[in-house]
Amino acid sequence: MPIGTDLSVTHSTLAASSPTPTTSADATRETSPLVPVRSPTAFADSPVSRALEQPLLLGLFLPIQAGGWSASTLPRTTDWSFDYNLALVQKAEAFGFDLVFALSQWLPKGGYGGVFNGEALDSFMSLAAMTARTERIILVATSHVLYGPWHPLHFAKFTATLDHISKGRWGINVVTGHRAIEHEMFGWHRIEHDRRYELAAEFLDAVQQLWAQAENFSFAPELSSWKLDKAFVTPKPRYGRPLLVNATGSDAGIDFAARYSDIVFITSPAGSEIEGALAALPAHTARVKATAAKHGRKIRTLINPMVICRETAAEARAYRDAIVAHGDEGSFHRFESDAHAWRGNAEQRNQAAARAVGGNISIVGSPQQIADYIVRLHQAGVDGVQLSFFDFQPDLDFFGERVLPLLREAGLRY
Repeated sequence: MPIGTDLSVTHSTLAASSPTPTTSADATRETSPLVPVRSPTAFADSPVSRALEQPLLLGLFLPIQAGGWSASTLPRTTDWSFDYNLALVQKAEAFGFDLVFALSQWLPKGGYGGVFNGEALDSFMSLAAMTARTERIILVATSHVLYGPWHPLHFAKFTATLDHISKGRWGINVVTGHRAIEHEMFGWHRIEHDRRYELAAEFLDAVQQLWAQAENFSFAPELSSWKLDKAFVTPKPRYGRPLLVNATGSDAGIDFAARYSDIVFITSPAGSEIEGALAALPAHTARVKATAAKHGRKIRTLINPMVICRETAAEARAYRDAIVAHGDEGSFHRFESDAHAWRGNAEQRNQAAARAVGGNISIVGSPQQIADYIVRLHQAGVDGVQLSFFDFQPDLDFFGERVLPLLREAGLRY
């Protein structure tokens, strides 16, 4: 079924020209006729389209988990509680930010250890509550779509309801999970990487049809264990569907993003050091966008800088050095994939410092230097920044008051 540029591309299992039959104990089900699914970017008056009128998307990555994003014990206000994070969202909205994200994690008692002790809100539930406490900002909840609680019918109904409540300001960061411990908590063995994206594609295909279908919808997937039989969802999303996002750097993940997502959350292929990241990002962002273009779609890239900003460069460096000096050696030792030496050779010490600071990349300096780094990220093909801070409340205030006006002067924000 050919679908135009402004429409979501469906997975090959759903886009087959003939129905896919399956049998159950008492009935034969078939895939219902498919309908196109429109992206919120196809509606000029949608909150997503309005946000994309900005030259640079501006977002905040909320610290709904203990420790925020920094493995450091330096004293700070950052807190995972709902009230703290709601205040951050409302302040970001007042500053004119376009969107906020929050992570989702499933960890055993004690979390990763140290400051990352596992205390955390649920992303979906906490941001859902914020839909009624905000007016303009887009709320993007991270959801592990393959884990136990979700059936496509639940997911389609709940997200359409939140889209309705928020008047089109609801988004989903679709993740498939990667740590063995997460899968095991739900009684599974870890699913192979590329297969996770195949399963997620079937899930999203069904969800999008439920959002779009004017009639009852039946679907029997090829790979997944769930089925739909004469399913229907109301209310329908206000602007086709909610904003879709995923975070990836792999071939399978980029292809998934190219077919489904409006925004892809990228990382720096060269690590957290800003100059190395700026050198590597143009080719990486070009690759992501070219993959989407092959599917007849346009996608935006978003990256997560940790912002360490003070009035002078010297003060900002001193702040960073203090964060690193208080690096929490008890964090990130629980799982093999995160194990690293806090004391070792130069490369290992740099990795430890990056963990202490946090963020996929870190930008350190005066307000003008921070603005200049963000301009350079945009020139490298990055369409938006999803900011993190060490001490969120005062650091967000400082950014809004001292850096944001410089971004306006640079033509990146209206």
